[in-house]
Amino acid sequence: ETVDFVPNFDEERKEPVVLPSRIPNLLVNGSSGIAVGMATNIPPHNLGEVIDGICYVIDHPEADLDDLCAIIKGPDFPTGGIIMGRAGIRAAYATGRGKIKVRARCEIEDMPGSSNRQRIIVTEIPYMVNKARLVEAIANLVKDKRVEGISDVRDESSREGMRVVIECKRDANAQVVLNQLYNYTQLQDTVGVIMIAIDHKVPRVLTLKQMIQKYVEFQDEVIRRRTQYDLRKTEERAHILEGLKKATDIVDELIATIRSCKGGMAEAKAAIMEKFGFDDPLAGRTG
Repeated sequence: ETVDFVPNFDEERKEPVVLPSRIPNLLVNGSSGIAVGMATNIPPHNLGEVIDGICYVIDHPEADLDDLCAIIKGPDFPTGGIIMGRAGIRAAYATGRGKIKVRARCEIEDMPGSSNRQRIIVTEIPYMVNKARLVEAIANLVKDKRVEGISDVRDESSREGMRVVIECKRDANAQVVLNQLYNYTQLQDTVGVIMIAIDHKVPRVLTLKQMIQKYVEFQDEVIRRRTQYDLRKTEERAHILEGLKKATDIVDELIATIRSCKGGMAEAKAAIMEKFGFDDPLAGRTG
């Protein structure tokens, strides 16, 4: 009874409408999907930051966007990358819609054994970018001669982490090559944020604070309903125990009443209820 249950797809069983989540999964894990006439794309966030933000809103209901942005810095993409600027983050948190520019984490280093050759090492890529397709796109740019200065591209990734190596030609400027790759490939990509969520069966565009407030309201409801259920079960148990205590004081009369009933359990139960004032559950347990 903590959450509502509805029939499942074949109406043979019941399933919960929502789960009483202990963490705000929508913000922490993010969400992406398309429905009829609308789409949602909520980026993942750091669990610790989100929990701290929720605690702050509980303690300070009047908190504004600046207060929340000081706690929740921005999305926490599992593939890493560098977010370029905070304008997109702020727009997404303030209005529910925004565009966040994410750039791969790249380092330029001199190639071993060569003083005039450099290579670009890519260790993190933007969110939702396929690494294999990215490497293929870079290779196609070199093949089509749209990007000059690259001699080799290879994927050296392992279990220890991502590592894509882009070797530059002799005397080529690695920084110029990297800027071209940012321009032509998904080494720099834009993550569109549309924070649409279902609020009481209605899809709405929510700001960051509204999302946190909705989660706090949901937790209030979950705790209240769970506590009401526990209270009811405890009261029912206490009622039975009080009845059994009363029954032990008049056990001889109860036994005599039950034995005098020749119509079975139903008649004995009715007699106990009428003679001793027990209700139906208590009479059933006593009988």
